[in-house]
Amino acid sequence: MKLDILVLAVHPDDAELGCSGTIAKHIAMGRKVGIVDFTRGELGTRGSAEIRDREAADSAKILGLHARENLRFKDGFFVNDEEHKLAVIRMIRKYQPEIILTNALHDRHPDHGRAGDLANDACFLSGLSKISTNIDGQEQEAWRPRLVLQYIQDRYIEPDIIIDITPYIQTKIDSIKAFKTQFFNPDHEEAETYISSPEFFDSVIGRAREFGKSIGTTYAEGFTCRKLLGVNDLFNLS
Repeated sequence: MKLDILVLAVHPDDAELGCSGTIAKHIAMGRKVGIVDFTRGELGTRGSAEIRDREAADSAKILGLHARENLRFKDGFFVNDEEHKLAVIRMIRKYQPEIILTNALHDRHPDHGRAGDLANDACFLSGLSKISTNIDGQEQEAWRPRLVLQYIQDRYIEPDIIIDITPYIQTKIDSIKAFKTQFFNPDHEEAETYISSPEFFDSVIGRAREFGKSIGTTYAEGFTCRKLLGVNDLFNLS
């Protein structure tokens, strides 16, 4: 299946926190969107890898994703080497997205920046025909997305582009809350963590309000880009 947008996320729930409003908006516009998670988040204090698998599937239904896969890299210990690059390249060539959204290039969690670099490297290398990959014995064609953006995660980063998600804020909230073991849940009895406090959840919504305010809307999500972005029509800018 060819996707319009492929989201690469190192942990299940990164996409939901960083860009689920943008995902929901583009699906509503008729675009095909999928997520490839790199790890199962097995080092998370609360829950388990198996529970995160189920939560990710629940979130996928809420968002209406066209595909969701997990590469099962080792949480916390994956590296940006040939083996891992080739695994990501296979996914890029499998789905042939026009746009890729991926992790912030630096953040509180060291996995985020490492995954952002891995994704960017794989996007470039995926366009080189002399790199051979296959899935199920079928040789893949070279493919390079035309645009790679990084969503903004825990640390504030000045965005290069901001997307209005106001009509989709509830979908964003619901997709995050699908990860019942990870975020604020008064009925959950496991140890509290940095991301399970109500203050953390409030900060996610506050960030969306902050970005929204900066473009004259209520809620928005911000992205960075390693290259300059061009537009064809000034009247489509807000």
